Amino acid sequence: MAKLLTTWDLSALLASDHDPAADTLVAQAQQAYTEFAAKWAPRVDFLTSPSALKEALDDYETLDRLYAGTGAAGYYFWLRAQQDQSDPYLKAQATKLDGIEAKLANQVEFFTNRLCRLPAKTQKLMLGYPELKLYRHFLELLFASAPYTLTESEEKILTLKNQTAFTSWVQMVKEFIGQEEREVLDASGTKTLKTLPDMMSLLSSPKKHVRDVSAQAINAILAKYADTAEHELNAILLDKKITDELRGVARPDKLRHVLDDIDTQVVDGLLNAVTARFDIPQRFYKLKAKLMGVPQLAYHERNVTLGKLAKNYSYTQAVRLVGSTLGALDPEFAQIFHTLASNGNIDVYPAKGKHAGAFAGHKRLTDQPYVLLNYGGKLSDVTTLGHEIGHALNTVFITRNQNSLAGGTPLCTAEVASTLLEDFVFDRIAADYGPQDRLYLLMEKLSDAVASIFRQVACYRFEQELHHTYRAKNYLTKSDIGALFTKHMAAYMGDAVEQSPGATNWWVYWSHIRSFFYVYSYASGLLIAKALHTMVRQDPTSVAKVKKFLAAGTSDSPSKVFMTLGIDISNPKFWHQGLSAIDQVLTEAESLV
Repeated sequence: MAKLLTTWDLSALLASDHDPAADTLVAQAQQAYTEFAAKWAPRVDFLTSPSALKEALDDYETLDRLYAGTGAAGYYFWLRAQQDQSDPYLKAQATKLDGIEAKLANQVEFFTNRLCRLPAKTQKLMLGYPELKLYRHFLELLFASAPYTLTESEEKILTLKNQTAFTSWVQMVKEFIGQEEREVLDASGTKTLKTLPDMMSLLSSPKKHVRDVSAQAINAILAKYADTAEHELNAILLDKKITDELRGVARPDKLRHVLDDIDTQVVDGLLNAVTARFDIPQRFYKLKAKLMGVPQLAYHERNVTLGKLAKNYSYTQAVRLVGSTLGALDPEFAQIFHTLASNGNIDVYPAKGKHAGAFAGHKRLTDQPYVLLNYGGKLSDVTTLGHEIGHALNTVFITRNQNSLAGGTPLCTAEVASTLLEDFVFDRIAADYGPQDRLYLLMEKLSDAVASIFRQVACYRFEQELHHTYRAKNYLTKSDIGALFTKHMAAYMGDAVEQSPGATNWWVYWSHIRSFFYVYSYASGLLIAKALHTMVRQDPTSVAKVKKFLAAGTSDSPSKVFMTLGIDISNPKFWHQGLSAIDQVLTEAESLV
């Protein structure tokens, strides 16, 4: 195994934070956008002639592939700002480039705005033109967005105001929390200064005093910023309300479904199926409390690792485990992973000011994915590595197989590759444990399912009521928000988990509720991934089907892509089948106690 780099090497983008090449790259992007606008804004032939539209879309695809905004410069400073959210220079650069990218987007707004307004007869003509087959689904998505698209001038205003009306509010709270440190107990029980991501990691410690001290510190931080987050959340809820009213959207989550290329009925079917089985997480927490010998779990004890699974994995061990898992599935998977791990595409350890949690990011079709972790050495940290590498593999396969206008990932399927790889990594780790640990392995697996499916659907329900209540009252206090949050968390947890006073503020740090109605994708992703996991376990050659999915991008709708694999996500029975499989695992765990 090649030497591992544990911090990002971003030299493929820029040499340093002060590389003068950044200005050159931005100038090139501005010139390219200006040239596109100068060529196509005065023309109307692309609105009637399929051959002219083909030429225009080729130009538009090139623009997106090479720049997608400010290209390498924008990607570099976005990544650096995630590494250190407290650095004022990085914040200034990222903010400046965000502003430039908003203006660039406005320069070409005319193109998609005019296309989505084509008459139905012309739409049919364009979709049937053979040479436009490459861009067919891109056009279908544009035409579907037409009812909610405003005029060119209005869209430009919304783009320009987004930074002050939304982004800056969210970034403020994120940075405040990211800068906080507290003296807590580390895994060995020694007093030490830790960031919030570190403290979150310590909540799964088998040592009660370690997790309790961290929980107290977390509660103090969240309480400190609850007033600030109250104003932040009201500001972005108002911004969304105004935008929805302008676009004529009745349901607060409707635009999410349109953008995600998924029918609202499919999402509702998923939500209803999962909500109807909240008995599963309630039984799980009851069983966990029993195994821990307590009548009720503290809110922060939901993710405690039980038994002998709480051993430490070095990052090198984690890389070996994930690498061997990928190699067993497909050699190409392993090759891509080891390249990322050895070339500085993974930023591994927690640091002050670093973005909490984990992600795998990319910008242009031509960009490499970069993975951010806050690795702490737990079993869940190893599976998180597998999860984020799943995202990265998805990105690599898309870049190798699609054009830039089909190079995205529909949100409803964004978590499929990640949870599928996470499942196989968990299977690999489980092979190292004996039969006596099976109960605890099942509990760990169930913990992941509960967090990814039931907790996320409860969060979606919380978001739905949050938006509706805000629109009825026009302002929500932190107590109002906390009460709604607690209501929906208790709904899936049941009586076996205490909804402690401190827990009412845990919405403060939950970034997902700022990416409105995003969280359903975890539930859909995990349940679809389970179906693929079963498929590959039963027939290893079906990994070819997985690779076909990984390469699909947005070349077709998620429903059609999965239908080619034999999965019908439009049928509510599909979701119930996955939930029944989780029920079976829980029943086995209950029988082993």
